[in-house]
Amino acid sequence: MRAPSMLTHAQIWAAIDRLAARAGLSPSGLAKKAGLDPTTFNKSKRVTPDGRARWPSTESVSKALAATSTTIESFVSLIGDGTRAVTRSIPLIGFAEAGSGGYFDDGGFPVGNGWDEVPFPAPNDENTYALEISGNSMEPAYRKGDIIVVSPAAPIRRGDRVVVKTKKGEVMVKQLTRRTAKTIELQSLNAEHPDRTLAAADVLWVARIVWASQ
Repeated sequence: MRAPSMLTHAQIWAAIDRLAARAGLSPSGLAKKAGLDPTTFNKSKRVTPDGRARWPSTESVSKALAATSTTIESFVSLIGDGTRAVTRSIPLIGFAEAGSGGYFDDGGFPVGNGWDEVPFPAPNDENTYALEISGNSMEPAYRKGDIIVVSPAAPIRRGDRVVVKTKKGEVMVKQLTRRTAKTIELQSLNAEHPDRTLAAADVLWVARIVWASQ
């Protein structure tokens, strides 16, 4: 009889790295988003001073899951070597095309036949789609050629990076700083571009970025 495989330190840390990447963050960015010390998930914290492998604390993992709205079941699916991950094709268009008509319904869900496809680990949201970044207006967060994966059904919290489409057809990627019944306040990812405050009535939809290829 084959002996059961044991959970390893490397698998847990790899899952944390994948969780961060799926949220469009570095491990230190994930720690900060979770309200932890920014070095909590750093490589240096994964071994003791005498070289022994160290486990992340249950509390730190729990806070990281809460900060990214990830269930424990989803986190478990990230554990492993990644070679057996289930993938499916999700719709892909260039970011510059996202403002054109015919690609989204009024709720921000992808529609129409003009989409390309890209393989991605099977997401919980069947309406997940991908946008390929063009230009440099989102540097240093996202660069030309990066692909961001967007989930229109994912819950959105303050501090999340989001794609916003206005009723006038303008599409932008920003960080959500505040959202009320009347306004949506957005922080630019590039210091050379201004922050925006939009009237909620002028916004068609807001969708959360759940992963980025960087």
